Amino acid sequence: MAKDNHLISELCKKVDNMSLKMEKMKFVDYVYFLEHPRKMLWANFVSGLARGFGIAIGFTILGAIAIYFLNIIVKINLPYIGQFISDIVKIVQSSSRNVR
Repeated sequence: MAKDNHLISELCKKVDNMSLKMEKMKFVDYVYFLEHPRKMLWANFVSGLARGFGIAIGFTILGAIAIYFLNIIVKINLPYIGQFISDIVKIVQSSSRNVR
């Protein structure tokens, strides 16, 4: 009888531990999405749009910063690097004029 009580208490501890781990993993949300595939597709679609928009904005900002620093390097007029960078800046500026 004592052995059975010990086994039951150990089983209860393990079930409680597993329940806490499942809550930390947000297992309920996962099961909800599996039961409602349209909601899962919608959530993934929206998150993909947000990632794409963030990448586009981030790349634009980083590109503008890079071109700004390249312009500064050209103004310093370093011998070989300045000529190479000025060619790159001219290409970028001419392509941006052609787009408009």
